[in-house]
Amino acid sequence: MLDLTYQTPKPKVIAGAKHDWELVIGMEVHAQVSSKSKLFSGASTLFGSEPNSNVAFVDAGMPGMLPVINEFCVAQAVRTGLGLKAQINLTSAFDRKNYFYPDLPQGYQISQLYHPIVGEGEVLVELGDGTARLVRIERIHLEQDAGKSIHDMDPALSFVDLNRTGVALMEIVSRPDIRGPEEAAAYVAKLRQIMLYLGTCDGNMQNGNLRADVNVSVCRPGQYEKYQETQDFSHLGTRCEIKNMNSMRFIQHAIDHEARRQIAILEAGGSILQETRLYDPDKGETRSMRSKEEAHDYRYFPDPDLLPLEIEQAWVDDIKDALPELPDAKKARFIGDYGLSDYDASVLTADLDAAHYFEAVVAEAGPETDSGKLAANWVINELFGRLKKEEHAITASPVTPAQLGGIIGLIKSGDISGKIAKDLFEIVYTEGGDPAQIVEARGMKQVTDTGAIEAAVDAIIAENPAQVEKARANPKLAGWFVGQVMKATEGRANPAAVNEIVTAKLGL
Repeated sequence: MLDLTYQTPKPKVIAGAKHDWELVIGMEVHAQVSSKSKLFSGASTLFGSEPNSNVAFVDAGMPGMLPVINEFCVAQAVRTGLGLKAQINLTSAFDRKNYFYPDLPQGYQISQLYHPIVGEGEVLVELGDGTARLVRIERIHLEQDAGKSIHDMDPALSFVDLNRTGVALMEIVSRPDIRGPEEAAAYVAKLRQIMLYLGTCDGNMQNGNLRADVNVSVCRPGQYEKYQETQDFSHLGTRCEIKNMNSMRFIQHAIDHEARRQIAILEAGGSILQETRLYDPDKGETRSMRSKEEAHDYRYFPDPDLLPLEIEQAWVDDIKDALPELPDAKKARFIGDYGLSDYDASVLTADLDAAHYFEAVVAEAGPETDSGKLAANWVINELFGRLKKEEHAITASPVTPAQLGGIIGLIKSGDISGKIAKDLFEIVYTEGGDPAQIVEARGMKQVTDTGAIEAAVDAIIAENPAQVEKARANPKLAGWFVGQVMKATEGRANPAAVNEIVTAKLGL
């Protein structure tokens, strides 16, 4: 198992024309709260509705309309904070972030700059090289989303859809602990996994329900260690923020391009302008959007329409007590209870539906200690492989946990061999039905009668005297007889019994 203690991140080193450089990355992940209504109104959050159909008066910035906090959204933020082992602040407050944009009808965004609802936490990120990193969370705050400007319907016009206006977002802000593009993608993936387990965000990046702003800077080797000692950010170089990344692959590509862009400027004697940039996936490059604003540029001030938000510790404790088993704990349990490898446990817990499916298969297959490993092998190799090929989700699997567990139970009882099991799996996958009944009706039951197997072996030996002499001279050739017997019995003979009888008959 992985060592879950904090490890100093291994940096991604990029060789410039003159020097080596290291990457430093911090992220602001915007996760849409899984809620049927918005943060400060009762308007629906349903995706795909007709433009401007999910808009309350307060969302549209109508005069005199006052926001009312959605308690469920607050609970979802607390639940997320607890899932990230973070400090829950019993008192928090909302601020107005003032700026003008056509899809922000109020003229400000309600957010939490000074007093967020969630404080410091951490998330364990497992990497492909078998190591793990603890990425520190600085804060999680609640804020309302803006609307959407649409520019591609008519070249001469722009349109505004306010359906997203006021939708609740959790902004999860990390420390600059991420040291490479792969780590950044793994970090976002782990946040997504945790929130899916918690039910606080659906993680749909395509719809914009999970997106990330990525802060990238480069520094010379040794500077990051100085930052750790002093907490002086100047050691990390000037950062640029890449906005609204909604793809793990694009996050990696954007970081790599931005780092190389900054290195080229610095090695040419220039300086990095702190700014906000956009990533163009078609060109594979970032481009300037605007100079990077500081807090004072937005004229933040406490929202006069919202009192400080005060929650009780007992309420937080109730939410904590109701938390589901989270990915790291579930993975550790799968390894301990079912004897799975670290890799198999990671695959099975990557998706909550897959984890539930696996455990249902094990329950159906029986409580014996070998059920877990056998079930993992069938779920990962046979079922997942087939579902991926046909682009089915585990929730749409044609084979139910009861059916797959039944197949595994037949293997364990010796009623069918592994080869027969694969044929049976194909029948169940394409036609359905009860595995035990299919085996009985189609005569697929494994031959365990040693008398019948012995007769088949005798016949093969009698028909192939030359091959017998070869096998006795080279025992490795005995496998030929095993294959012939399996062929003669249409794969239904017990392989272990066949091997034993062949060896005895040949005198090996």
